[in-house]
Amino acid sequence: MREGIKRLFDLITSGAGLIVLSPLLLLVAIWIKLDSKGPVFFMQQRAGRGQTPFKIFKFRTMLHRAPESIDQNQEQVVSGGHDPRITRAGRFIRATSLDELPQLINIFKGDMSVVGPRPVLMEQTAVVPPSYKKRFSVRPGLTGLAQVKGRRSLGWLQQLAFDAEYVDKQSLAFDFRILLLTVKVVVTGGGVYGEAGLNWRTYRDRLNGQPPRDSDVEEAMR
Repeated sequence: MREGIKRLFDLITSGAGLIVLSPLLLLVAIWIKLDSKGPVFFMQQRAGRGQTPFKIFKFRTMLHRAPESIDQNQEQVVSGGHDPRITRAGRFIRATSLDELPQLINIFKGDMSVVGPRPVLMEQTAVVPPSYKKRFSVRPGLTGLAQVKGRRSLGWLQQLAFDAEYVDKQSLAFDFRILLLTVKVVVTGGGVYGEAGLNWRTYRDRLNGQPPRDSDVEEAMR
């Protein structure tokens, strides 16, 4: 029953959001087109519930490159607003989290939920320790526990630890609390850039061909 209520909430929230925010979405789209060459949206394959792939929608904030030309195993982490790959419009759009608003479409379609673990790249699924695989038992979210606990300032394993904690504690009341904290995070702009801890590529390289280990859980909680 809880899941049914949550899905109804997702449908109402995303539908209303798309209608109410349509003027803002249109203005952002026009700004992106005027600011740099390329499409308005950046679409990329992500891992959804049960690790099922789906195409995520985001406003483009970087210089245009075809998604298939980007090697995620080698791509550098965006370290700040002065990253040369980010467009002038993209700096503001990222800082205010406006780039995530098109994911209301994903929520309406049922690929995502308003609250849940953030959807990871398909390449990242290979470096999720077994005890954290539970994050894939729910729909990924527009916002989540890791987003209100530090976002990209968290290391890879710390993010996964908060994702797993969310699955263990999930409830409608917990979702509402995360939504309230999300407003504060968006207003302050905290954790938008960079990763202070171990990022997923460094963790993958450290494994040196070995599968992810549950023993790494201790490191995530440091």
